[in-house]
Amino acid sequence: MNDFDVVILGGGPGGYVAAVRASQLGLKVALIEKEHLGGVCLNWGCIPTKSLLRNAEVIHLLSKGKAFGFKFDNLSVDYGEAHKRSRSVATRQTRRIGILMKNHHIGVYNGVGRLVSAHEVEIKPSGEKLTAKNIIVATGAGPRHLPGYPFDGGRVINYRTALDLREVPSSAVIVGAGPIGMEFATLWSRYGSKITVVEMMPHVLPNEDQDISVEAERQFRRVGIDVKTGARVEGISVEKSGATVTIVEGEKREAISVQKVLVAIGFAPNSENIGLEKIGVGMKRGHPDIDYRMATAVPNIYAIGDVTGKLGLAHVASAQGMLAAEAIAGRPTHALNYVKIPRCTYAYPEVASVGLSEKQAREMGYEVETAQCPFAANGKALAMDDNFGFAKIIEETKEKKILGVHLIGAHVTELIAGPSGMISLERTVEELAQTVHPHPTISEAIMEAAQALAGRAIHIG
Repeated sequence: MNDFDVVILGGGPGGYVAAVRASQLGLKVALIEKEHLGGVCLNWGCIPTKSLLRNAEVIHLLSKGKAFGFKFDNLSVDYGEAHKRSRSVATRQTRRIGILMKNHHIGVYNGVGRLVSAHEVEIKPSGEKLTAKNIIVATGAGPRHLPGYPFDGGRVINYRTALDLREVPSSAVIVGAGPIGMEFATLWSRYGSKITVVEMMPHVLPNEDQDISVEAERQFRRVGIDVKTGARVEGISVEKSGATVTIVEGEKREAISVQKVLVAIGFAPNSENIGLEKIGVGMKRGHPDIDYRMATAVPNIYAIGDVTGKLGLAHVASAQGMLAAEAIAGRPTHALNYVKIPRCTYAYPEVASVGLSEKQAREMGYEVETAQCPFAANGKALAMDDNFGFAKIIEETKEKKILGVHLIGAHVTELIAGPSGMISLERTVEELAQTVHPHPTISEAIMEAAQALAGRAIHIG
């Protein structure tokens, strides 16, 4: 009864997708999840944050009554209700995944899976053991804390604690200006919180194209978020009523008193004490070493998702899960090109990108040309009263291949799939320029930027 073709450790977007695909391929599958199906992404990350950000977007729209021709008195907002809705959304998604598991006859076990050998997994705390021809490790990653300042669940918190707050802090320092940091900065500031963001790198969203990062920084400051770049946290003093954060910015040292300190400086793999090294899986800084099939040095052990350290995104974990299942089933597989996978930030403004940044392309030796189309020239963006930001395309000049597409503005995360397909297929800027985009849509800015590179822009000078 407890013999399986595949046992999967972790039920997040990598693990449950791998489970469904393996079942579709005729394999007998078990999935072990210590908490809730869907993992961090569905329960404490991607989905509930987007629910909360949607509530914050509605509040933002209500603040623009003059532009849209309405007015009212005594508006009150209830973050508790927003939190309640976010938990309801997550719960509904979790139930849906439970139904998927049932429909695909996947055995679901609650607990923590640990490898006893290359073919045996023990579930804690029950002590139950499963045997498996193949094992997929999809245990994810956890938030890193500032050295010397562990999370206390009260004043110094991580994203998970932040998502479970029933009230928005009146003030907060957010350490780290990556996607998580800037999404919470957007959310809390729209509910009236005084936000200070501290980032060690020269710009916010430091992994994005520099033009995007600079524009994002400008827009965050425009809405009242205090952004400190090239800065670091020197110390945190926790007090009864809040915390005092000492920030060093160049030669300037400043102490800020706030209610909460949210630390969003990255993730550490959940790979300790699950038996990987014991059975001979090679590790690099806590990440299992894998090949393009997601296989480790132990032939029947695979690893997917954030624990691999490749690219910590839910859709990457799902793609890796599909590949691992197909490799186990003996299907032909292909290598993922992580550069060609889209990346999104759901702050305000939204940011979406795929491919190389301009700096990366030049550092790799490409001769490049770039073009931008500002959304100020886009009719749909103007109609929405969200006409800031731009679309930027990076072209390799010799063969005219699209090397990168970078977007910043309202709802741009919904636009990046098309350019991702073009880059994956190694298409040219000319082909993108010739692709007719619907009017009026924000997506037309992508076509216009491509037209600019082709020398025939219509709506921009």
